[in-house]
Amino acid sequence: MVMSRDVWPERAAFWQDKRVIVTGGAGFLGSFVVDKLQERGAAEIVVPRSAVYDLTQLDGIRQLLADTSQSGKAVDMIVHLAARVGGIGANRENPATFFYDNLVMGTHLMHESYLAGVAKFVAIGTVCAYPKFAPIPFREEDLWSGYPEETNAPYGLAKKMMLVQSQTYREQYGFNSIYLLPVNLYGPRDNFDLETGHVIPALIRKCLEATERGDGFISAWGDGSPTREFLYVADAAEGILLAAERLNVSEPVNLGSAYEISIKELMETIAQVTGFTGEIRWDTTKPNGQPRRKLDTSRAKELFGFVAERPFAEGLRETVAWYVGAVNSFQ
Repeated sequence: MVMSRDVWPERAAFWQDKRVIVTGGAGFLGSFVVDKLQERGAAEIVVPRSAVYDLTQLDGIRQLLADTSQSGKAVDMIVHLAARVGGIGANRENPATFFYDNLVMGTHLMHESYLAGVAKFVAIGTVCAYPKFAPIPFREEDLWSGYPEETNAPYGLAKKMMLVQSQTYREQYGFNSIYLLPVNLYGPRDNFDLETGHVIPALIRKCLEATERGDGFISAWGDGSPTREFLYVADAAEGILLAAERLNVSEPVNLGSAYEISIKELMETIAQVTGFTGEIRWDTTKPNGQPRRKLDTSRAKELFGFVAERPFAEGLRETVAWYVGAVNSFQ
């Protein structure tokens, strides 16, 4: 195997005897985490499938941990990426489902991992945990200064409970768990469903299909004024594994790119990249979501040396190219 230029020998040495469970490892972010674990030479990578292990059920979690133990010894690490996720529309339609499924997955999995003797637990939170009107840029110490944006608050609060659990389990039991807060992700392999996908893949698909049909306009939610920060998925995976290697405290840590863009500018950029030349009509009857999102990423750099590398325009072009290729391969 050819080692990536990012995989220094000491990083590969860390993983060579590690057995790792990656929940959600077949998904968008998880697939990139698994790729990077393979690059680093992890001894064993387990990707549980929901058809076999339902992580919303306690029995499913216990069965997973039992099936992956060797001679009574649990895996060395769990990277918990599995989540019930979606855009604003999906969150509005399924608030109870998003709350319950994410809460019980995180709570039961961390607790059972502690009981089983898992050496380290990597919990992945969400930028949706931040208060709706948190000061810009979002700093980790502002996580508790207000209520999250209403359309995704149930999801954000459920994921934030893993932070409380991580801190209390470290304090009482000495359990080594960490908690990371990635900003909105984008990139190849994303969910391009118009109903459940996030903003970038949904807009890419809208523009491409409108161009193919010859439509004169497309509709976009809100008024375009909110801002967002986006992190390329491969950069996010790198940040997660750097934290898994180097971070051993339960204080929350942001993962972001420090690049902020308005939804209006994002829409215009995606239209340009996809070749859509029609009108963009803003549907102001639809919610804007959180007014601004931009993270302070200094803690990640300080604690484990993570800095995002992929320029946004380059990552966007790669995302469009991947989706076009995926569509063409099914035709």
